[in-house]
Amino acid sequence: MLELRPNCECCDVDLPPSATNAMICTYECTWCAACVEHCLDGVCPNCGGNLQPRPVRPAATLLTAPASTVRVFQAGLHRD
Repeated sequence: MLELRPNCECCDVDLPPSATNAMICTYECTWCAACVEHCLDGVCPNCGGNLQPRPVRPAATLLTAPASTVRVFQAGLHRD
């Protein structure tokens, strides 16, 4: 089951389980679509893999399969 991390590792914007702009790599590194396009050039800086849209977990299943609350943020990745 995916962790559904709560934020973008680049800009720290919130990415709730219902976010349609969340992107992940095969290791579940989590980024917003804007950072993937403008800062990361479509490549995960942690593993070098490609990034894909993160699936949305239906709200009804969050009671038994909650999203992660652990925030990961890598200061210095974001380009203005």
